[in-house]
Amino acid sequence: QVQLVESGGGLVQAGGSLRLSCAASGNIFSINAMGWYRQAPGKQRELVARINSGGITNYADSVKGRFTISRDNAKNTVYLQMDSLKPEDTAVYYCNAIIQVVAAGYHGSYWGQGTQVTVSS
Repeated sequence: QVQLVESGGGLVQAGGSLRLSCAASGNIFSINAMGWYRQAPGKQRELVARINSGGITNYADSVKGRFTISRDNAKNTVYLQMDSLKPEDTAVYYCNAIIQVVAAGYHGSYWGQGTQVTVSS
């Protein structure tokens, strides 16, 4: 019923930039918060950045000042601009959205398939 499709991952040198996009589609009534998480090999998935429907954002301390999350509500899309990338940012990045499906009385949590970001030193 709902799909999240991510794009924009890849290989970049340390100090470089990447922009991730995640578009939600399907039988969507409303979207609450949208966010990005990441999981490095051997580590737990962690929150990178989150933005609510009013545009309020929060970031992991490790990315503050380097990453910027934004959203386009008309396109049901969330973005993550990543600047000054470091090797420790290497991970699979997952999009997450809290979505109310049409005719449903609750919001569900949906995940994208993940996109690999690799930062070389």
